Amino acid sequence: MVQVKGKLYCKADVVYLDAAISFKFYGSCDRCAEDVEKDFSIKINKIIVEQLQNQDDDEDYIVVENRVLDLEQLVNEEVSLALPTKLLCKDDCLGLCAQCGTNLNVKKCDCKKEVDPRLSALLQLLDEE
Repeated sequence: MVQVKGKLYCKADVVYLDAAISFKFYGSCDRCAEDVEKDFSIKINKIIVEQLQNQDDDEDYIVVENRVLDLEQLVNEEVSLALPTKLLCKDDCLGLCAQCGTNLNVKKCDCKKEVDPRLSALLQLLDEE
């Protein structure tokens, strides 16, 4: 559920939008595949205009047609932009073992790390000692 609280107000013939969006996001950690629940909150401070004079400044403005603001589209866009590209259960998540699939946050596995085939001759020297 997404909660939106805000206000529209006019000051010196300029219409402003100040809003706060908050929601819980449920997903899977990109490293260990555990379920993740994160709280997000976004603050929006925009100016409502009917057209832009300079296309480079569109970050601070919302262009409306026929004086109608599509709040659902605005919220969907802001939420999409706020979501992280990589969702982690915690910042120092160790992920899964590439060989056995053990969650390294829970327990350590006994797998030997794969050796680059180009370095296998050096590994044989260590085994002889």
